[in-house]
Amino acid sequence: MASRTSSPLLHPDEQDMDLFAVMAALSDRVRLGIVATLGAQSEVACGGFNLPVGKSTSSRHFRVLREAGLIRQRDEGTRRINSLRREELDRRFPGLLALVLREVSATGSPT
Repeated sequence: MASRTSSPLLHPDEQDMDLFAVMAALSDRVRLGIVATLGAQSEVACGGFNLPVGKSTSSRHFRVLREAGLIRQRDEGTRRINSLRREELDRRFPGLLALVLREVSATGSPT
């Protein structure tokens, strides 16, 4: 069995972020909740989220967000730490993240 650190975490370059991939990633309520949590906190370990799904489904949600360019993940010991790629998203899609976070805040938690 390969360890999770056997393959590097791939994050798209800022210029390779695709608006439709970002919007598709944000269309799921669980992923939107992850983004909202990271909007309120600078970094959160994967285990620090109270998600209504199992571990394998959680991993898939984090992978979709990472591959779309919304989050950055890094391993710290046995924990995987998540953060929003706020600066890159603001340069690539000005105002999008602020709008998403404002809407989630106005309507309450999506999960």
